[in-house]
Amino acid sequence: MTEPSETQRGRCLCGQTRYAIAGPVRWTCHCHCESCRRQTGSPYTTFVGVARTDASLTGAAPGIYRSSPGVERLFCTACGTPIAFRADKYPDEIHFYAATLEHPEVVSPECHVHWEERLPWVVCDDGLPKHEGSYEE
Repeated sequence: MTEPSETQRGRCLCGQTRYAIAGPVRWTCHCHCESCRRQTGSPYTTFVGVARTDASLTGAAPGIYRSSPGVERLFCTACGTPIAFRADKYPDEIHFYAATLEHPEVVSPECHVHWEERLPWVVCDDGLPKHEGSYEE
């Protein structure tokens, strides 16, 4: 868990959509689910989960894509950068894409989720726990 000493900030590629995190990061994990892979065009992505009350979206309002029932994926409408994930399953959290942080090096992934959906050529010998499904399951 990362306890920021000051507000952490993030942004999209073009800088129009921004966010700030004013509280602690609850968790950081790599997600291998097919939906995240398709949204990011990468073999897996890394999220930081924070309390919704500790997060604020600034700058241009993000677009929202409802990728499945109860799931919203936020993105910059100008450059397309994925910004965040919200789900009814996690009503008090918002999950930001770690690589969009201004200083992503301040967080460290703690585990892999949806490991069963990983691509067969992805090899992760990082010693982190690998969960079938989401972290809570």
